[in-house]
Amino acid sequence: MGKVERMVTALAAPAVAAAGCELWDVEFVREGGRAVLRVYIDRAGGVGTQHCEAVSRALDPLLDEADPIEGSYTLEVSSAGLERPLRRGSDFVRFIGHTVSVRLYAPRGGVREFVGTLSGHDGQTVTLDGGALAFDKKDIALVRLHVEWGDAL
Repeated sequence: MGKVERMVTALAAPAVAAAGCELWDVEFVREGGRAVLRVYIDRAGGVGTQHCEAVSRALDPLLDEADPIEGSYTLEVSSAGLERPLRRGSDFVRFIGHTVSVRLYAPRGGVREFVGTLSGHDGQTVTLDGGALAFDKKDIALVRLHVEWGDAL
């Protein structure tokens, strides 16, 4: 996490909590020549547009005052999503027993993405399916929740 993300996380956490939500992640990127600050939120029962709007309205003056980003940028507040990435140790603990997708930097046995039930995470290794599959942190590009869309409808 970079300097901007750390600063915004510290500013956003109380505003997000006051809106009855949980701060899931903060991302600062440059896309198409513009700077974008994304704040992802979560909430038991789901996140609606009213929650995103409440957080955005609360966060906007805090960001204006603290000015953590040089120049102009676009603020986006949204749900963490059904297929949210797992980044922190607490994310992995929370979703033990759920189906995840593990994408590797380089293929293993000709396969770059594996789907299975998250069974463990110790900070260095992610295990799926009761330990049948294990991946070193250094080899993992992304771990996210996996939804079978045919079953979700």
